[in-house]
Amino acid sequence: MAIKHNQQIPHNHFHKDWQRRVRVHFDQPGRKLRRRQARQSKAAKVAPRPVDRLRPIVRCPTIKYNRRVRAGRGFTLTELKEAGIPRALAPTIGISVDPRRRNVSTESLSANVERLKSYRARLILFPRKSGQHKSMDSSKEDVSAVKSGKASVVGSVGGALPVKNVSAEEAATEVKRSQLPKGEENAYRKLRLARSDAKLVGVREKRAKAKAEEAETKKK
Repeated sequence: MAIKHNQQIPHNHFHKDWQRRVRVHFDQPGRKLRRRQARQSKAAKVAPRPVDRLRPIVRCPTIKYNRRVRAGRGFTLTELKEAGIPRALAPTIGISVDPRRRNVSTESLSANVERLKSYRARLILFPRKSGQHKSMDSSKEDVSAVKSGKASVVGSVGGALPVKNVSAEEAATEVKRSQLPKGEENAYRKLRLARSDAKLVGVREKRAKAKAEEAETKKK
């Protein structure tokens, strides 16, 4: 309820120590510099490994956004099995795993399996002990090329294998009449005729029945 007239203001708490509760962010440029230095030190610490992990391509939830794709939490166990990568090995070679996620479509399963295979083909796996090469390790030539600097090293997996969304211009392409399959030149006309036939089936049966009865009465 609004206060009318020039009355006394009730419960006036004007003597609050508000200066003590104000927080300012004058250190924002310094924080920005420290974050950048932390990223650079982390990249130097884990080099030649990339700073991020390989993540799957998933659809955004809800009808409004499910046309977009984004990076998911981790690959499913089915995707790892189809790509031939053991579950215990995947986190050790930079692949994120999410055992709770399930594959609900064949398209997403095949896309993520191809993503894993392309990552595995690019991956250069060093032996854990020098001179002791195992079956999953890369060849000696690839390891020596990386150590000598001849082979290019990627600092970010997301930059090498990005998650791309198809733009509206690329998704909507015009189909010419000559490109249509044979028999589908007048597809819209056929749909309208089929819809009209389904709608008028009762009316036409009634009309045909009335016409037949009228012809019988004329014969009599």
